Amino acid sequence: MTSIVAVIGLVLASFVLASFGVVPAAFADAAPAPSVVAHSVVPAAAPSVIPAPAPDSIGIRLAEVPANTADDPRARLYIIDHVAPGSTLTRKIEISNTSSSAASVAVYAAAATISGGAFVGAAGETANDLSSWTSVRSLAAAVPASGTAMSALTIRVPADAAPGEHFAVAWAEVRAAPDASGVVVVNRVGIRIYLSVGPGGPPAANFTIGSLTAGRMPDGRPVVAASVHNSGGRALDLSGGLTLKNGPGGLSAGPFAAVTGTTLAVGQTADVMILLNDRIPAGPWNAELMLRSGLLSVGAHATITFPERGVGVATPAESVPPWVMIAAIAGTVAALLLAAALIVRAWRVGWFGPGARGARFGRFARFVRGSGWHGGRPEHGGRGFPGHGARGRGVRARYRRAHG
Repeated sequence: MTSIVAVIGLVLASFVLASFGVVPAAFADAAPAPSVVAHSVVPAAAPSVIPAPAPDSIGIRLAEVPANTADDPRARLYIIDHVAPGSTLTRKIEISNTSSSAASVAVYAAAATISGGAFVGAAGETANDLSSWTSVRSLAAAVPASGTAMSALTIRVPADAAPGEHFAVAWAEVRAAPDASGVVVVNRVGIRIYLSVGPGGPPAANFTIGSLTAGRMPDGRPVVAASVHNSGGRALDLSGGLTLKNGPGGLSAGPFAAVTGTTLAVGQTADVMILLNDRIPAGPWNAELMLRSGLLSVGAHATITFPERGVGVATPAESVPPWVMIAAIAGTVAALLLAAALIVRAWRVGWFGPGARGARFGRFARFVRGSGWHGGRPEHGGRGFPGHGARGRGVRARYRRAHG
């Protein structure tokens, strides 16, 4: 039981640290002269953490990330970095082939933009500044069936590069042979590249949740739209969840996961959608929303009521300061640890029957009552439970002689 308490404490403490970690430390200032960004690297997410490629297809993933961003879940999926003009950085990437035959895979970089709350790769090999700075080492041979191959991506940022955040995609592409009509089917998968260029450390990420709007889908399913504004200096990939509290009859529901895929560039605003269970009553509810991008978490709450159909009125959201969220989780951790400690204590003293200790405690209590011991509170004229003092020791001694 003691080990259970320790495990609960470790798990909950890890959750607190993971949920409210700080933004990664800034990279060291680069010298004005052209330089190579030589961050120490660690292996990227294990293949089991990243969605596996579909059967008979190809996949691509990072094989390493900078050590100082290893705790950032976004940095394990995408190439995310901040460099000074004139810098060079390199990342290893892995190409996988789940088909039953070898595949000739082309690897290259192409332009991307963020628009309408989505990260969008340009068609074909359309170029922009970042893709023109990026080279991907060609594969020496076809990727074997059910096998993998390694490549490397290098970004050489010119000394006169425009400051700000740039976007691109590193693509892995396979082309089928033309059919009878000459149509060629092209399949490709990619890794997003978010590269911030400028002196000093990386700009801080931040965002605000402006309002929550309750509505219903055409099929009647309730939905909540959260208006989010990127008020920081880096792009965001948003995820999170919504919890409903203090509903009709004191009901609570959730958490309900936010629909993933909302991406915001600096200064952009878009809605993050949360789909709910169709059995949720109309309300009113106290809606508590927690959204995150990488290591940054922001919370907000508002009172909402779901309309019979269509879209309801947007309700301004009140932000939840980080210290409030930390205090709430810390309070929950403390309460769970206290409950676990009480359970262990109760088990040790035999409060749980029908064990031997519980049976002995019951026999002792009946013996005390049969001895005529008045066990009321001392301030009420009683002598309390037979514990300390000569009379108490006498009661316990008679019990041991009678029951061993």
